[in-house]
Parts: sequence; structure tokens; C-alpha cells
Amino acid sequence: MRHGKTINHLGRMAAHRDALLQNLAVSLIMNKRINTTVAKAKALRRYVEPIITRSKDDSMHNRRTAFSYLQDKHAVKELFATVGDKVANRPGGYTRIIRTGFRLGDAAEMCMIELVDFNELMLAESQSKKAKTRRSRSGKKSADSGSSTPVSAPSSVVAGAGAMATETLATTEPTQAEEVTEHSHSDEVTGHSHSEEVTDHSHSDDASSADSGSGDSAADSSAD
Repeated sequence: MRHGKTINHLGRMAAHRDALLQNLAVSLIMNKRINTTVAKAKALRRYVEPIITRSKDDSMHNRRTAFSYLQDKHAVKELFATVGDKVANRPGGYTRIIRTGFRLGDAAEMCMIELVDFNELMLAESQSKKAKTRRSRSGKKSADSGSSTPVSAPSSVVAGAGAMATETLATTEPTQAEEVTEHSHSDEVTGHSHSEEVTDHSHSDDASSADSGSGDSAADSSAD
């Protein structure tokens, strides 16, 4: 019974299956991409990615471990010299499976499996997408304010300005009326004082004339 066993036997015995995956791994490391069936590509991904992880640390132990799986010294040299430097900053997920259709004859689902960091076209597209930044609304507002196109004020602002102007005129008009009233009051006071001065002068003239008349009559009486 195969309860809980998730391995795909690929229709082969263990020794045959190991030899198949070993040859596929060597071909993938040397050529960076190969065409195979989807079932074999999924099995190869589980087989080759732990080996690629070991290539990040170039030590004698890791080289001997990789050689025990690959059994090819040229593939081990390529793995640690070229592939290890490319995948140094990638935390797993070194391969990509791209489905290509169905094979003629048995209609097996075919695909292309490749090393992610060696597809220069897709790397360039991903970098161009990362370079694009999201435009914020604040930047748009600043750009609009910096443009030379005049911006008309809203009607509410215009109405508010008109109301403020009306209030200003209403406050200035009583002030002018008060100034005119004060001027007229001061003129009236000046007129009253002037009339009083004229009255005083007339009284003094009458008194002097009365004094002179009494003096003349006294002189006439003494002469008699």
C-alpha cells in the first residue's frame, strides 16, 4: 500500500529513477534550461534545488556532496563557479517551469524548466517594473500648483470675499458719519463762543459809552 507516499515513481524503479534525475540535473546546470515533461520537471525541481543551495557555500564538503548526486566533475565546477554566484542572494526557488503544450503521439504535457537567474529577458522586465513608483496625490497637487495656468477661485470663496467687503464698508460708513457730526458740533461750539465774544464786546462798548456820558454830564454841572 502506498498511503501517504507523495513521490512520483515516473514508471521506473529506484535505480533507474535516480539515474534519470541525475542526468536531468546535469543537463539543467550545464545548459541552464531544458525541455521535458511536467511530471519529470516537478521531480527534478525537488532533486536539484537542494544541490544548488549547497553551491552558495564553496567548501570541500559541499563540493563532494554535490558530486555524490551529480557524478560529473564538469557540472560540479559549473555549479560552484557560475550558478552559485548568480543565486547567492536568492532564498530558494531557483527554477521556473513554463508549460509549452502537449507532445504529439501520447499527448504528454510538456514544459521548459530553467534557472531563474539566467533568464536575462525576464530579469530586465522585473527590474523595470520595480523602477516604476506609485504616484502620490500630494505630488500631483504640488505639480498643479507649480504650473503657470491660472486657477479660478471657487464661488464660495468669492461670496465670502464679497461679504467681508460689505462688512468693511458698513463699519467705515458710521465712522465717517461720526466724524462729520463731531465737526459740526465743534463748529457750533465755535459759533457759540464767537457770538458770546461779540456780545461781550458790545456790552463793554455800551458800558464805556455810558461812562463817557456820565462824565460829560458831571463836567457840565461843575461848569454851571
